[in-house]
Amino acid sequence: MTDRTIHIEHYYTAMEYLKTRFDRLARQMGFRAQTADECRAWQRELRSRVAALLGLPTMLPCDLDPRVTERVPMDGYVRERVLLDTEPGVVMPVYVLIPADLRPGERRPTVLAPHGHGSAGKLSPAGRRDIYAVDDAISVYNYDYGVQLARQGFVVFCPDARGFGERRESGSQGDDEAKFISSSCQQLAHMALPLGQTVTGMWVWDLMRLIDYVQQRPECDGQRVGCAGLSGGGLQTLYLAALDERVKCAVVSGYFYGAKDSLLEMSENCACNYVPGLWLLADMGDLGALIAPRPLLIETGDHDPLNGKRGLANVTEQVTITRGAYAVLGAEGHVAHDIFAGEHRWHGEKALPWLRRWLSS
Repeated sequence: MTDRTIHIEHYYTAMEYLKTRFDRLARQMGFRAQTADECRAWQRELRSRVAALLGLPTMLPCDLDPRVTERVPMDGYVRERVLLDTEPGVVMPVYVLIPADLRPGERRPTVLAPHGHGSAGKLSPAGRRDIYAVDDAISVYNYDYGVQLARQGFVVFCPDARGFGERRESGSQGDDEAKFISSSCQQLAHMALPLGQTVTGMWVWDLMRLIDYVQQRPECDGQRVGCAGLSGGGLQTLYLAALDERVKCAVVSGYFYGAKDSLLEMSENCACNYVPGLWLLADMGDLGALIAPRPLLIETGDHDPLNGKRGLANVTEQVTITRGAYAVLGAEGHVAHDIFAGEHRWHGEKALPWLRRWLSS
């Protein structure tokens, strides 16, 4: 007890009720198909429902109007900075990493490399080790997977998601380190949700527009487009690949687990994870099933705290749901789960060969 408060012995929270409600009502459209035709029909319907929950039908297309503002030779690749208009008045800065050995007229397979939190936006996947805070993030999370992909010969696109990097809203702008590597997801969610949009939906829409741009670039093979990301970048990859079949191969790292354990019970997670009404329809394993039969690799650190209190069991349950769709479609070999020793970070040891295998053919 202090002079200005009193001690509360017992708190009457809603957590247990909401967990019970989850058990009673969740996954009403979960994967249960028994045949390939049933699976494809289920995928069409759930894609449409999830797109509506994300607010994708409310997004406004416009001319991309690409502007290349910078071109910097790097070690083994060239880094361009490009500005794209994804909606009227909405600008997305992107780093494009182009392998230095690209031959004139050659079209390479392409990978989108969306970032997660604590990345300073695109700067970590794009390997900006010249910035001390970014160098630290890369060292902790093996975060420069955009550069790793470029050195594998892919043309790589590292965008700023809304609320990160050069797209931070007013509450997160500034050059001090805490703000520099942070995001304004909560501020975006507060603005977007009452207008029928979601942060996740904004991110997915912008990546869809980025694929539109990829298909215009002369050095990109628009039929061989992959997506790979860690954490919030895994979120973006999961939803994008689930909803846009132009993604031919996906790697979801550090973002594949049951929502009850990892997002309901761990409800202090970022606002970008929460889509109104989603859990009534589907869990992450069902979103993964929307990707089938396109190749999907899931990376999981065996000590990643985001797996929830049940750890790997909370992940493998969802992977099993996803595997069910691949089995029904006769594509069991198109899905893989890389469980590695470690916490929340990009692994890459199986992911890079996976992307080469499926995008190089």
